[in-house]
Amino acid sequence: QAHLVESGGGLVQAGGSLRLSCKAPRMILSTFSSAIMNWYRQSPGKERELIATITADRNGNYAESVKGRFTISRDNGKRTVYLQMNSLKPEDTGVYFCNRDIQQLPWGQGTQVTVSS
Repeated sequence: QAHLVESGGGLVQAGGSLRLSCKAPRMILSTFSSAIMNWYRQSPGKERELIATITADRNGNYAESVKGRFTISRDNGKRTVYLQMNSLKPEDTGVYFCNRDIQQLPWGQGTQVTVSS
C-alpha cells in the first residue's frame, strides 16, 4: 500500500475548478493529525514547487501564484488533505503531489491537472 495517494486531477478549461485529495493510509492517526502537510506542483520542464501548506491547527499558507484561488484543508479522521482549486489557469497545469513537511514519506504518483485555454 502506498504511503501517499493523490487523486482528483483531470482536464479542465481555464476558469474552472478541481478538488484534489491526498490520502495517507499508512500514517498513524495521531501522527497525521500533528503533521504539517504540503501540496506541491511539478509543471512541465520545471522543478517541483511547494504551493500550499496546512498546519496541525489548520492554518493555510500559499505560494503567491495560487494565493486567493486555492484552498488547502484537511480531514484528520480520513487521513486526507484536500486542495480546492478555483479560477484555474493554463499555468496551473502539472502533476500535483502531497507530502509531509518534514520527515517526508516516499512520494506518491501524483495526480495530473491539465488546464486548457
